[in-house]
Amino acid sequence: MVGLDGARARDIVPAGSITTGKQVVSDGAATLYWADREGCRVSRVRVDGTGLTDLVVNSRDATGRQECVGVAVDPAAGYLYWTQKGPAKGGQGRIFRAGLEIPDGATSVDRQDIEVLWENLPEPIDLEIRGDWLYWTDRGAPPDGNTLNRAPIPDSGRRGTAPRILADGFHEAIGLAVDDEAGIVYVSDLSGRISAVSLPEGQGSGIRVLAELGEPVSGIAGISD
Repeated sequence: MVGLDGARARDIVPAGSITTGKQVVSDGAATLYWADREGCRVSRVRVDGTGLTDLVVNSRDATGRQECVGVAVDPAAGYLYWTQKGPAKGGQGRIFRAGLEIPDGATSVDRQDIEVLWENLPEPIDLEIRGDWLYWTDRGAPPDGNTLNRAPIPDSGRRGTAPRILADGFHEAIGLAVDDEAGIVYVSDLSGRISAVSLPEGQGSGIRVLAELGEPVSGIAGISD
């Protein structure tokens, strides 16, 4: 953790706690959540370093379907969302939901409250919740992969409806940051490009390339001033 001015850098979790950390998000208060791809888990910790907890732990196997990548939280509704991308370009990606708290008597390995909301996706990566919508990037094979997607968040116990592709043609789409007030989603990809995608209800149109950095870009975040 580090201040926006680059000062006060410090470790929050002990070395070795994370295998391959991917998307990290805040609950807007004092807790961070992240996905650990090769660790096949989703975890959280308070920003003071206390309360380190594995919320979901999968048993790693040879299929590549157990790796967790993207994560989002909805504290008001009490839900955790995450992606398991599946093998590269494999069309076996899934998006899951579970409670933010492990049910009494369960463990992070055997919890029974996990819902599969979407499956057979090309290769879903990062997630973001805005209002009643779930947004995600997909770095899988076209036509449904290398895309920015959006779908309404389903009610408890219901599957998600077919997502709407908001933009395509990315080069291994990874990070996203949604500015719903401006009607724009920012997407980063492994070609080093950062793009701005206008939402259908916004005033703009299409995709604008904001930067060509010449090296891979993974996660991004927006900071309001």
